[in-house]
Amino acid sequence: MEIRALKGTKDIFGDEMRKWLDAEAIIRRLCEDFGFNQIRTPMFEFTDLFARGVGETTDIVNKEMYSFVDKGENRITLKPESTAAVVRAFLEHSMYADTQPTKLYYISPTFRYERPQAGRQRQFHQFGVEMFGTDSPTADAEIISIGHTLLKRLGIKKVELHINSLGGPECRKAYNEKLKAFLHTKEEHLCELCKERMDKNPLRVLDCKNPACQEHLQDAPTTLSALGEGCRAHFEELQKLLTAMDIPFIIDSGIVRGLDYYTKTVFEFISNDIGAQGTVCGGGRYDKLVEEIGGKSVPAVGFGAGMERLIMVRDSENKEAISEATRDIFIGYRGDEAMLEAFKLVNQLRQVGVSAESDHLQRSIKAQMKYANKIAARYSAVIGESELENKELGLKNMETGEIVTIPMSQFVEVVSNLTQLSPVE
Repeated sequence: MEIRALKGTKDIFGDEMRKWLDAEAIIRRLCEDFGFNQIRTPMFEFTDLFARGVGETTDIVNKEMYSFVDKGENRITLKPESTAAVVRAFLEHSMYADTQPTKLYYISPTFRYERPQAGRQRQFHQFGVEMFGTDSPTADAEIISIGHTLLKRLGIKKVELHINSLGGPECRKAYNEKLKAFLHTKEEHLCELCKERMDKNPLRVLDCKNPACQEHLQDAPTTLSALGEGCRAHFEELQKLLTAMDIPFIIDSGIVRGLDYYTKTVFEFISNDIGAQGTVCGGGRYDKLVEEIGGKSVPAVGFGAGMERLIMVRDSENKEAISEATRDIFIGYRGDEAMLEAFKLVNQLRQVGVSAESDHLQRSIKAQMKYANKIAARYSAVIGESELENKELGLKNMETGEIVTIPMSQFVEVVSNLTQLSPVE
C-alpha cells in the first residue's frame, strides 16, 4: 500500500505556507483591534455536543461527521465546526460570570466527510469569532464588520454581503407552519431527504442543494414574512447600523444557513470567483444555543470563515498579495576554520533579529552564491583565509552589487543596523 495523504487532506508548505501565515497574522491583528481574545478548544468532543448544538437533522450530523467509540466506550467526534465547542468552553469555564460581552476568536482545524472540491477539504481550517452576552443588533453589526474589515485587509473586493432574519422561536413556529403547508403542495417534486425533513425540520428543506428541489422552492414563503414586531425591529436596526458603518448589503431571503442553532440575523459574504459554493464567510445570531447545550439562556452571535477559501479567493483577486521569502544575509565560507566563523556570525546575527543563513552542504563558493540568490538574500559575505587574517569582511548588496569592507568586530552591529533601517517590503 502506498503511504500518502488521505483524500480530502492537504500538506501546506513552502510558498503556500507563507500565504497562510500572512493571512493568520492579518486575522490576529484584526481580532485584537476589535477586542477579541483567542481560544483553542480540543480537536474532538463528545458526539452529543454536536447532535444537540448543530442539529440532528442537519447534513453535518447525519452525513458528514467523523465519529467513533473510544476505548472508554465514549462516543467521540472530530469537531465539524467550532461554535458548539466554544459554547461548551464558555459554559464549562463559567465565562458568563465575567463582565459581558465575552468576545472570542479561533483558528482551528475542523473535519467533515464530504466530496473534496476547490476550497473545500475533509480537513479544513476555520477562522471564527463569537460574542456572548448581548442580544443587541449592535453586536450583530460588529460581527459583520469584522468580516467586512477582514476581506478589505486581505485585499478581497469581489464579494457581496447578503443578510436575512430567521426570527426568534415564536416567529419560527409560525413560519414553520406556513412552510410545511407550502411544502406539502410540492411533495411529489421533492427528493427523499426533503420529504423526510418536511415535517421534522422544514427549514432544512430550503437548504437542499438538489437543483430539482430548488426549482420547486422558488415561491416558498420567506422567513421575513413571518417576523414578529420585535424581530422585525431588530432586523431594521441592523440595517440602519450597517448603513451608518458604510457596509453595503443585500437583503436575501434565501440565506438560511445549514445549522439549526441560528435565530434572527443570518448573513453570508459571497464571492462569484469560486463557483457554486461561493460563501467565504457566514454566520449569525444563536440566542438559544447556550441553553440547548446545557446552560442558562445567553444570547450570542458569530461567524465562521474557511481559511482555504479565503486564501483561494485572495489568490484569484491578487496574485502578488505575498512577496517572495527573503533572508537578510547569507554568509559563505571556504575551509573548516572559515566555516566556524561563518556559523558564529550567523548565530550572533540571529540573536539580534537578523534573518541569516549559511551553507550546510560544503558547496563551492559559486554554488553557495547561487543559493544566496535563490533564497533572495539582500546581502552576502564570504569568509576565507584572507578575511580571517585581516579580520575584515566584504558585505555585498545583492541588488546593487556594491561591496563595503567592515571589521569583523563590527560586522553584527553594522548588518543589524542596515537591515533595520531598510526592512524588506
